[in-house]
Amino acid sequence: MPYVENQIVHDADAHIVEMPDCLDPYFDPGMLEVYHEARNQEREFRARMAPLIEMGAFDKWAAKHDDPEFRAGADENVHRRKMYEALGAFRADDRPHVLDLQGYASQLIFTSLCLRNFDFDKGPNMDLAYASARAHNRMMVDYCSVDRRLLPTAYIPIADMKRTVTEARYAIELGAKALMIPAHPPATHSHAHIDLEPLWAMAQEAGLPIVFHIAGTELPQGYKFTGRANVNDTVSGGDGDHNSLGLIAIPHPILLTLSALMFDGVMCKFPKLKFGVIELGASWLPSLMKLLDSSVLAFSRHEERLRQLSATPSEIIRRQVRVTPYPTDDTGWIIANSGPEICMYSSDYPHPEGGTDPMKRFRASMEAANLPQATFDAFLRENYIDMMGEALAPDLRYPKHLVAA
Repeated sequence: MPYVENQIVHDADAHIVEMPDCLDPYFDPGMLEVYHEARNQEREFRARMAPLIEMGAFDKWAAKHDDPEFRAGADENVHRRKMYEALGAFRADDRPHVLDLQGYASQLIFTSLCLRNFDFDKGPNMDLAYASARAHNRMMVDYCSVDRRLLPTAYIPIADMKRTVTEARYAIELGAKALMIPAHPPATHSHAHIDLEPLWAMAQEAGLPIVFHIAGTELPQGYKFTGRANVNDTVSGGDGDHNSLGLIAIPHPILLTLSALMFDGVMCKFPKLKFGVIELGASWLPSLMKLLDSSVLAFSRHEERLRQLSATPSEIIRRQVRVTPYPTDDTGWIIANSGPEICMYSSDYPHPEGGTDPMKRFRASMEAANLPQATFDAFLRENYIDMMGEALAPDLRYPKHLVAA
C-alpha cells in the first residue's frame, strides 16, 4: 500500500545521499586529482565525511543494502530509515520502487553531498568550481535516468558569469529539469547583474525553473558565545547540523536574493520564469511579501527601477515564486496569509528533516486554517506543475493510475 493513495501528489524536494566517490566517474580528464585534493581539505567534507570514511562506514552501509534480511524490511520502513540506510539513497536502481511505495507522481531530485559545490565557487580556481558542477550535473542526470518520474536538478555556479551561461546550456542539453543556483551572491556581483540575463532567458525559453536550496547558511560565530552551557547543541540533518537559532538564519540570504531579483527587474523582464525556494522554510513568506510592497511604497518616488515594476511585488511573488514549507511550519497560516499559489508539498526523502509522516503534518495545519480542498490540491500538485513547466512531461502531470476510478 503506497504512502499516498487515490490522489496526485508531486514531491518538490527529495535527495540522493551520495557515497564520497560519487563524482569520480563524471569528471573530465585532468581535473579529478585536483578535485580530490581540494575536496579533502574542504572544511565541511573534513568534518562530516572524512571521519566516516576512516571508520569504514560507507562500506558497511553498502553491505547492508546487499543483505537480503535488511532489504526485506525496506518497504515497511520506507519513511523511517534515513540517510544511507534508506532504500535508494545511493543506488539508483532501487529508486523507482521507492517512488512506487511513496505514491508520488514525480520527485524533484537534489544532491546531498554537493549542495555547496564544496565551496569551490568562493575559491580562486574557477576551472575546478565549474568542473565540479559539471560532474555533479552528469551524476544527477545519470542517477535519474532510471525513471522518468525522477527529475534531476543541475547546479550552476554564478561566480563567473560567462561560464555560467555555458554551463546552463550544457546542463539543459544534458537533460536537467531545474537549474539550482546558490542563494548567496558571489563577492563580485549580484544575482541581478545584467550579465546573468542570458541565464534567465535560457531557463525561461526552456521552460525550466531556477531553484534555490538550503546549503551552507551558517549562524555568525558571535552568536555562539553566550557564556552559557549547551547553547551550541545541534541536530545532524541531511544538509548539515542545525539548532534553533541556526534555523532563524537559514532564510536570510534568500530574502535578499529574491528582493534583488524583484527590485532590479529580473522577474518583470522574464515574467514566465519560475523560481523555486526549496527547504528554506516558508514562515518568512507573508512578511517578505508585505515588506517588499512596503519598500516600494517608501522608495518608489526616489527609485526609477521600482516604478518600472509591472505589478506589486506581492503579486509578482504569487506569479513567479514557489516555496516548500517545512513540515514543522504552520503551513495553513502561511498560505492563508500569502495566497494559495505559492507553497508546495515536499518530503525531503531520505533526510531526517522530512520526518516519517509529512503529509499528516501538512494536512493538519491546512485543516486547522480551514482552507478549502482546492487550496490543498494546489499545494499537493498544481503549484509544482506550474513551477516545473516544460520540465514535467504532460503525461506525468496528472497520471490517471494514481487516482481511484
